[in-house]
Amino acid sequence: MIATLLTIWALFAAAPMALAVQPGEMLADPALEQRARNISAELRCLVCQNQSIDDSDAPLAGDLRRLVRERLEAHDSDQQVLDYVVARYGEFVLLNPRFELSTILLWLTPVLVLLGGLVLVVRSAGKKDASSPSTPLTEQEKAKLDSILTDQRR
Repeated sequence: MIATLLTIWALFAAAPMALAVQPGEMLADPALEQRARNISAELRCLVCQNQSIDDSDAPLAGDLRRLVRERLEAHDSDQQVLDYVVARYGEFVLLNPRFELSTILLWLTPVLVLLGGLVLVVRSAGKKDASSPSTPLTEQEKAKLDSILTDQRR
């Protein structure tokens, strides 16, 4: 039963990837096609936003895949293709933004949040619990507390 469910899940998970790149888009040279696939995996679909253009079947993703293949056929290097697409569509098109001054906050936010959480944990652990008294009750205070509790029970 579990094997059947896993097989069905795998088929549904792989279905969008199988439909994304159309046969007419593929390059005849397998090495060039592999380079195109690697570059396409790094580029964000501007319609879907959380998928690479290699996984997306949106028309704009198809246009970007064809653009990548055109640049490769024009003998551009992988980096030149990425730079061309970024120059045309902006830094947002990269699934993994570059570590630059303009993206430093994006990269450092998780680290800053983690450090802030650690500071809060250390601070709260260092404070004494306000509900527990720091000195024991005197005999007079115990007697007064007993009388208050006795009066409440009546």
